[in-house]
Amino acid sequence: MKRLVLVVALFLVAGPAFGADVDGKWTTEIPGMDGTPMTIAYTFKAEGATLTGSTTGPDGKEIPLKEGKIDGNNISFVVALDFGGQEMRMEYKGVVSAQEIKLTMDMMGQPMEMVLKKAR
Repeated sequence: MKRLVLVVALFLVAGPAFGADVDGKWTTEIPGMDGTPMTIAYTFKAEGATLTGSTTGPDGKEIPLKEGKIDGNNISFVVALDFGGQEMRMEYKGVVSAQEIKLTMDMMGQPMEMVLKKAR
């Protein structure tokens, strides 16, 4: 019985160290150029302290995430777009909870906040 209590106690203490489950597909809506909401999807995969995955670009094509990191419930990654040989970097930082990810995206010094919801 003492062993069972010890194992349960270890799981309760160690649980927060593993962070929230980020794996899977997440979506958000942002205002488009004409004001019409545009759905953006992200697919994430946690591998230890490394975050991999992709997002959809304006043309619907998948763009791989770069420099993805996980630290507890905190994530960060970069999406780099190529505009005629000129790279545009969007740097993301966020906090993962069970049902949402609160992200801040910084593009050329202009931050934008968004909330991603787990896709069903």
